[in-house]
Amino acid sequence: MSTKKLSLPLFVLPKLDEILYLAIVIGVIGIGTRLLNQDGDLGRHLTLGFYILSSRTIPTRDLFSHTLHGQPLTPHEWLAQLIFALVHQWAGFPGITLLVGVIIAITWLLIYRQALRASQLPLTSLAVSLLSFAAASLHFLARPHVFTFLLLTIWLGMLERFRLKHPLPFWQPLLLMLIWVNTHGAFIAGFACFAAYWAEYFWEHLKGRKDIPFTRSQLATFSSLGILLFLTTLINPVGIRLWRTSLEYVTNRYLISHTQEYLPPNFQSPTTWPFLMMILLSLWLSMSQKQAIPIAHRLLVVGWTALALSSARNIPLYALVLTPVLSEQLSSFLAETPWKNRERQLLDMQAKIKFPIWATLGSLVIVSLTLSSPWLKERNQFDPNVFPVQATNWIATYSPKGNMMNYFPWGGYLLFRLWPEYRVFIDGQTDFYGEKLTRIYETILSLDKGWEFWLDNYQISWVIFPRDSALITTLRQDPDWECPYEDHLATVCLRRNTIRP
Repeated sequence: MSTKKLSLPLFVLPKLDEILYLAIVIGVIGIGTRLLNQDGDLGRHLTLGFYILSSRTIPTRDLFSHTLHGQPLTPHEWLAQLIFALVHQWAGFPGITLLVGVIIAITWLLIYRQALRASQLPLTSLAVSLLSFAAASLHFLARPHVFTFLLLTIWLGMLERFRLKHPLPFWQPLLLMLIWVNTHGAFIAGFACFAAYWAEYFWEHLKGRKDIPFTRSQLATFSSLGILLFLTTLINPVGIRLWRTSLEYVTNRYLISHTQEYLPPNFQSPTTWPFLMMILLSLWLSMSQKQAIPIAHRLLVVGWTALALSSARNIPLYALVLTPVLSEQLSSFLAETPWKNRERQLLDMQAKIKFPIWATLGSLVIVSLTLSSPWLKERNQFDPNVFPVQATNWIATYSPKGNMMNYFPWGGYLLFRLWPEYRVFIDGQTDFYGEKLTRIYETILSLDKGWEFWLDNYQISWVIFPRDSALITTLRQDPDWECPYEDHLATVCLRRNTIRP
């Protein structure tokens, strides 16, 4: 008796990039509570987005604090804030987590494809992509910087096409930069990568190489593109002030040292170990390479390693930049090995899948389940153990009069819940509030000399702070203050001359 070998038609099988995409979407949605609650900035972004929607204007002066009300404001994330507000109006916080999950998944789908083009090794590229995803995950939050992940990935693909002399219309990078500069302040990272590629072309031109893709005229064309890109960045609500605000902030050592995500990575924490593995892998491969590594890639590796070591905030960008580079170097390292031959067979099989439908069908199912699940709707909210949900309910009910003094990490949440009836003392936008007000806040927080003067100077009538903070402990004992509300997390104290609720 003969038997027939059964096999599934190839169109039924998912491609590796589809598996990667769906796994990341599901994984990121699964940590939705963390995305929403790791810091308070989402509330501020939503508040600004709602304002843009309702007023049809982009604010260029502060409307959200009583400390710097009316001062010039640089809305460097207005487009992302608008998108967040639209999604929240459509689908609430589950929609926000879905949006972030899809953006991150598309980002790693694209960076995997770039790595695959560079290495022609599907499993190796997948492994490096998963390692870079793990490294970047320490900074996965529902904030505008996730758009930079996607835009940087597209940007890197464009720069590599230029390096390999593949045709690319000028309007594509210019349009991408126009979107980026109005979405997130890290558009400057795009210029850092651009500089690495420009340096390679310039260096080869100085050496007089005739066998490289870029001739003198092409170098001039690339340089002209750089000038046009800079001019494109001026198409934003505040023009050149955007550059000034960004550069002043990243060069202010006080503000940087007082912002947790800008501090160097702590390698004692397991969350940084994938990043450490990428560094070690890059060092090992750089010492094992028999072929010359392109100058642009060398500069990208060295430059982004330095940036990521100096600030944990840069680790996701480092991970994205290095994924195609490390994959290509691994391909060279694995040359003429049986493993590479097996990978080629898998690549050929993947190429025969002409109708990749799993990502589309899976996305439809995920969207439907995410937006219809009562469990996710209940779970994806601001956590009352992180933010003063109950205390804010009390404030909204009893409406204490006058200016508030708020705890810094709660500023964005309080804006989301209480603006425009109340304006905050400070929130997470430290590039706007600056060093002076941040120092004043720290003086009050730590009860340093002069803290009472600043409460009087800003006419503070009520305070919302953690219940065990030094400020609340002191105000409880002050006869000029009373604390009518307290719960497990927050305390609200009022001046006795404030109109009682």
